[in-house]
Amino acid sequence: MKAVVVHEFASFDQIGIDQLPDPIPGDEDVVIDVKAAEVNFPDILVIAGQYQFKPPRPFSPGKAAAGVISAVGRAVTGFTVGDSVAAQVEYGAYAEKLRVKAVNVFRVPPGVSYVKAAGLGLAYQTAHFALVERARMQKGDVVLVLGAAGGIGFASVQLAKALGARTVIGAVSSADKAEIARRAGADATFDLTSDNIRDGLRDFIRKLTGGHGADIVVDPVGGDANAAALRALAWRGRMVIAGFTAGIPVIQSNYLLLKNIEVSGLQWSDYRDRTPEWIAKVQQQLFDLHAAGKIDPLISATFPLADFKSALALLRDRKVQGKVVLDVG
Repeated sequence: MKAVVVHEFASFDQIGIDQLPDPIPGDEDVVIDVKAAEVNFPDILVIAGQYQFKPPRPFSPGKAAAGVISAVGRAVTGFTVGDSVAAQVEYGAYAEKLRVKAVNVFRVPPGVSYVKAAGLGLAYQTAHFALVERARMQKGDVVLVLGAAGGIGFASVQLAKALGARTVIGAVSSADKAEIARRAGADATFDLTSDNIRDGLRDFIRKLTGGHGADIVVDPVGGDANAAALRALAWRGRMVIAGFTAGIPVIQSNYLLLKNIEVSGLQWSDYRDRTPEWIAKVQQQLFDLHAAGKIDPLISATFPLADFKSALALLRDRKVQGKVVLDVG
């Protein structure tokens, strides 16, 4: 099979495509002929050896895929050769074939394309766990999403609206990205390139919400926007940090005391490894919401496997709107 292979940790523009032996399933595994692979910002960090988990080398990057089962382990029940499925993995999806534990595999409903199934993977799972599990979202909450035009941001806006948020504000860095956030369902947008966002974001949200503020902040961005969003939280507000594409922020803990607010982190892969049945339940909910027309991943670009560097460059340069997917099949 052809696969993107990392022999030594490096910048993604220093690795390439290799020919590898086809994987053979273990007793509890399936092998998937990959049709589409989700591209995510952590892939860049994994390739460079800068992620919290470093795969044994050589390895293929990629954390989510969709395709067709081509082999089934002896102990696997519930799946057969020919099933259309999606999968969540720590690495390995940038390849023509993927071996994965059956417990991390989910049947794709009829009518859902492989590209869309891949796009409903890591980003939407992260958004769901951020809103529902970590932030304990309730209907009627005011939700602020930083980086609202990116993968996790777009998914968070859509899910917040689908789950009954009263107001969703998308914080973005350009007019084009503001339009993407509104397309996701944002009721209002805020320009993070404005002067004095430290006060401006808080004042904007207070005016929009009649002085209430944001009940929830989903932050996959970090950087200066994090501190501004912390000040915009309402009494007993909850911030969930899900990434640092703009840098790792320093939290001013006195804000937590002043308004009884809380800040939590989300490392979604821990849930995948510790509670795979929970992940499966959430994935079914995501597919159901997609079938109901309430969420739909925005696939802004697809690239063939051989052009994976162009896909990752868009993420590195923060030019992605919605999702980028590798069309492997």
